[in-house]
Amino acid sequence: MPTITIAGVDVDTRHWIGGQRVASAETFDDISPIDGSLLGRVSRGGRAEADAAVAAAKAAFPAWARLTPLARAEILHRVADNIEAHIEELSQIETHDNGSLLRSHRRGVMPRVVMNLRYFADYAVEKLTHPVFETRGHDNHVTWDPSGVAVIITPWNAPLMLATWRIGPALASGDTVVLKPPEWAPLTASYFAQLAHEAGLPAGVFNVVQGYGAEAGAPLTENPDVARICFTGSVPTAKVIARAAAENLIPCSFELGGKSPTVILDDADLDLAVDLAVEQYDNAGQVCLAGTRLLVQEGIADAFTARFIERVAQIRQGDPRDEETQIGPNIHLKHIERVQGFVDRARSAGATIAYGGEVNADLGTHYFRPTLIRDASPESEILTQEVFGPVLTMQTFGTDEEGLVLANGTEFGLAACVVSGNRERAEAFTQFLVAGTIWVNCFFVRDLSAPFGGSKKSGIGREGGVWSFDFYADVKNTVYAPSGWK
Repeated sequence: MPTITIAGVDVDTRHWIGGQRVASAETFDDISPIDGSLLGRVSRGGRAEADAAVAAAKAAFPAWARLTPLARAEILHRVADNIEAHIEELSQIETHDNGSLLRSHRRGVMPRVVMNLRYFADYAVEKLTHPVFETRGHDNHVTWDPSGVAVIITPWNAPLMLATWRIGPALASGDTVVLKPPEWAPLTASYFAQLAHEAGLPAGVFNVVQGYGAEAGAPLTENPDVARICFTGSVPTAKVIARAAAENLIPCSFELGGKSPTVILDDADLDLAVDLAVEQYDNAGQVCLAGTRLLVQEGIADAFTARFIERVAQIRQGDPRDEETQIGPNIHLKHIERVQGFVDRARSAGATIAYGGEVNADLGTHYFRPTLIRDASPESEILTQEVFGPVLTMQTFGTDEEGLVLANGTEFGLAACVVSGNRERAEAFTQFLVAGTIWVNCFFVRDLSAPFGGSKKSGIGREGGVWSFDFYADVKNTVYAPSGWK
């Protein structure tokens, strides 16, 4: 049996299709960013595996869709129970696979996976209550009906948490799912499939197809038997998916790039501002929501910069399995090359590397130092394109209006953070700030009931709470006449 063993846990590296393991003739290497070692080889699927997974999901759909929301919720809670019983194993697997902090997985990420499943299972039962409203004596009954097969394509920075954020509402609404996990971190998806099967999730309701890039992704998004496509990743890939989905009029939900601002107004608490700015290095900068553009009002810029660099110098970078580590490695050598390229081009264009700017050679090849870049030209790529590494830029501004122009000055609009000591001023600033999520004097507070998604080129659609069910289900209105009944 093809397996990868991590911390004593065997992870099957074959696809999960129709309730059984399916191998491919070809495989791809799975490298741990902790030390660059080969974890093992994973089945590399293509059109045949993608078509088989969609067919299995389609075959399982009628029976799953006919279950009541309560019956589906009971099964999903059993899955959540089994996930909860294996948080340590899942944490170890994902840390070795993508380099994220082990303590973060144990205390936050994997418990959130459990919460994702429980929350949406309960929401379908308790909140989708078939509202009725009256029109000229006629009753309008609104229902959320299962839509069919949902294809979910997830990134490598938080693969299982972001997957279950979509798997939860899709399954709770009565859809069946085909998941394509990221090739750079595929293992927790495979282990999740095993745990879900053990908990009683019926065969074909959830499927996993592993593949390299478009080899598996393209056949999934082109399949006419797919009812929904959810993708998290880059703008160029989303455009390819959108063109494929358009051929079959498949609704899409896209969470795409970010180049979010952290705006620090001159009445901000400097200690809080520095704390929030340092948080933007979380997960080695591999966070789509990170406010990597520090926009600091001129009156406090020097004081902020001094405190910020002092704090950055104290960040402990190292092995993500170490309890004291604050920043671990970046995911892959190809990604390190991408991050270094952004920094080198910024330097060549005249920007100042105020801190960091290179790999921490003492730790190995995958550990990029936390970096701060200043004095970049306004139109430069370092200020307008997503780096997705531990690289922050800093710009200053005079008036609030000038700060707002800077904050809105990219093609993205995923998130923003504003730090101010005056609520009225902060509210005035955020009113015209273009972003799907804005945090004021806080960062990364996420409620599953709240809408989440991006503006401009950061995405299409919203998920969370009822917005998730609006996407994964077909919203139907049935109108009843007031009379003529026997």
